Amino acid sequence: MRKTYILIGSVLLIFLSSLAGCTQDKKSPGEIKPLRNKQVKIKDMFGINGFEWDFYENHNNFDSAKYNLIRNFSGFRHFLDWERIEPQKGVYRFNHKPEGGWSYDEIYEHCYRDSITVLVDLQVTPSWLVSTYPENQRQRDLSPVPYGAKRDSPKSYIDIARAGFQLAARYGRNKNIDHKLILVPKEGSAPVVGLGYVKYLESSNEPDKWWRGKDAQQSPEEFAAQLSAFYDGHKGTLGPGIGVKTADPTMMVVMGGIAKPNVEFVKGMVEWCRKHRGLKKDGQVDLCFDVVNYHMYSNDYTGWFAKFRSKGRGVAPETNDMTEIANSFTNYTAAELGDIPVWSTETGYDLSSRSAQRAVAVGSKSKEITQADWILRLALLYARVGLEKVFFYQLYDNNEPGQDDGGPFGFSGLVDKNKRRPAADYIHQVTKLMGDYYYLNTINKDPIVDVYQYGKKRMYVLVVPDESDRKEKYTLDLGAAKKALIYTLQPGKDAMSVKEVTVPGGVLEIEVTETPIFVEAKPQ
Repeated sequence: MRKTYILIGSVLLIFLSSLAGCTQDKKSPGEIKPLRNKQVKIKDMFGINGFEWDFYENHNNFDSAKYNLIRNFSGFRHFLDWERIEPQKGVYRFNHKPEGGWSYDEIYEHCYRDSITVLVDLQVTPSWLVSTYPENQRQRDLSPVPYGAKRDSPKSYIDIARAGFQLAARYGRNKNIDHKLILVPKEGSAPVVGLGYVKYLESSNEPDKWWRGKDAQQSPEEFAAQLSAFYDGHKGTLGPGIGVKTADPTMMVVMGGIAKPNVEFVKGMVEWCRKHRGLKKDGQVDLCFDVVNYHMYSNDYTGWFAKFRSKGRGVAPETNDMTEIANSFTNYTAAELGDIPVWSTETGYDLSSRSAQRAVAVGSKSKEITQADWILRLALLYARVGLEKVFFYQLYDNNEPGQDDGGPFGFSGLVDKNKRRPAADYIHQVTKLMGDYYYLNTINKDPIVDVYQYGKKRMYVLVVPDESDRKEKYTLDLGAAKKALIYTLQPGKDAMSVKEVTVPGGVLEIEVTETPIFVEAKPQ
């Protein structure tokens, strides 16, 4: 009988020891380590794409109501058609207000004063350059070189590189620029320089545009040649007044966002730089860009890279290979390029029932609410994998109501006339609650539980990564907290609703849905 007691006691001791071991292994909230060195703020995931007329009313007066909608976003990627600043070769203009047009000075100054990051995307080959091509080859999306020019030579891109210089001279921070190099005739001998409104310039948009034909599509080597000219006049060899860095060394050059999100394109550019620009003193390749940039829409019409079965519509961002593709870029830049930033300057969802990237109604949610859910979750995904800025496509719809041509981008707007759509409501509310919080780590995968931090404060963001109206229970350990604040998104409102709850033993039992929910321990 005594042996039985010893056996039972031994088993009990082993069982209790295993429980103790489990308790010791359990992570308290205070032990969560940063996933990476970079501190990506959630508000930096909330940029928007748009045009100069988005700031103006019909009579070309600055529109405060429209601008208030733009202020919901932390960044503005400006689609700037090259011809609007250089209507004739070598003749520039930036302020069209005297003739009843827009003023880029006015737009950028407003954004600068309100801490909205401006990314100027110089795009669309001007007509005076297009006219060098035979009539049957002319189109707006031609590569920015004269007809017959050698497309892998930086010298062939001297025109767009000169435009980069003029933009950087005016909107960069360098005031000590030789005025003889400024080509703005209307300003005479006293041109405007060094306004300091813009920090980022992007050269071209989707240079790999295969759908436009060989005269529009560039190889990695050809685009690297363009950027080398645009960046610093191919290391200063193209003469004075050529290249962004020539005007302002502090200006950042963003590579044009590639349409096919394949890191091999960037690798090809890097190898071109290694061969034609060499190495810097620290042994790194002398790159001709400061930011890597790609585009990806979470839909299933792009079967050339995706690994999921087509549904003919947009899909929730966590349900395809967006994470894998993003990691391919961030892992490569971290390992090979000195960890330079990776951005995505176009992504989003459409609301047309005919669009290949449309958001769909899920459960009791309308397509507008699903668009809001998926856009916010896309921002969270990109912060999670280490992208540093995201710009959604776009501010307003391209099409007027009822004019649905079945294209993928007709109704992608996040605002509608003079009010926010739910997606912009969510962005506004998250920015208001925790815009300066940075991503720390993820402590659970399904439901996803992300941890954000600001000083000593932490916010937990919980969401089910699905598109089937799935709900999950989750137990969140809040350490020594006695109470928690639960924040819930509200379409049509300026702020989230908040509920205070008691957390016995610092443990919160919570239901998580496909709409992100936000939790913080209430300060003692």
